[in-house]
Amino acid sequence: MNIMKYFLLLTKYMFVGLIIVLSVAPFLWVFLSSFKSNMEIMVSSLSLASHFDLSNYEKAFKIAPLARFYLNSVIVAVCGTILNLFILGLSSYVIARFNFRGKNIIIGILSLSLLIPGAALLQPLYLTVKTLGLYDHLFGLILVYAGFGLPTSLFILSSFFLTIPKSLEESAYLDGAGFIKTFYRVILPLSKPGFSTAAVLQFLLCWNEFQFALTLTTGSKSRTLPLALYYFKSQFGSDYGVMFAATIIVIIPSIIVYMIMQEQVVSGLTAGAVKG
Repeated sequence: MNIMKYFLLLTKYMFVGLIIVLSVAPFLWVFLSSFKSNMEIMVSSLSLASHFDLSNYEKAFKIAPLARFYLNSVIVAVCGTILNLFILGLSSYVIARFNFRGKNIIIGILSLSLLIPGAALLQPLYLTVKTLGLYDHLFGLILVYAGFGLPTSLFILSSFFLTIPKSLEESAYLDGAGFIKTFYRVILPLSKPGFSTAAVLQFLLCWNEFQFALTLTTGSKSRTLPLALYYFKSQFGSDYGVMFAATIIVIIPSIIVYMIMQEQVVSGLTAGAVKG
């Protein structure tokens, strides 16, 4: 019996270790290769750099307007996340707590929207954004990303709101607090894990999205970082060291955001799953 127990435990750790290797190894390889010269990469892609320097990173910023793309991505990701959560905060709470006519229809429409591929929305979105005069504007991307993330944020937040006991709201109502005051004073502080989960997922959507950014922008005025990688791949695809450096520049912020908020994200997803 003990042998079987240890065997299962060993199997579990081996499986977890395999997942970690498969997840970390590509990132680690790209990161180490970003410090190597193009010749070193061509000769031996798995060897370490003869000396570590930042020349590839410097060259990446010179070849493409990465600073501009970086600023655009920060503006779009932060504003798109704030707008998404601002819209979904109260609406998710109402859907989770109250029954009203058309509630199931709203949930059904948002659920079905998750099944629509992004490519099917490109033409209508392009025409809409063009008509509104928001083509090649950051505000156009912010609106599109905020709307595109509505279903996911709605289900995360509404599931988390269901885990909060109704007795807390009833006590606030008995003390004379209104609906808005109860939400901001009682519910909102307790919902930080849920909001953190929705915020991280929405931020990653805004930061990593490529298809809409390519279709709804042109030139370098309003384009974001994922398009910078496409620029390197198409124009300087043979300069692997610089391309790896640009890749690290793009993905580091999303990793940092998740590392900072990972505890709240995990607790938010777990709490919502228990109730749902």
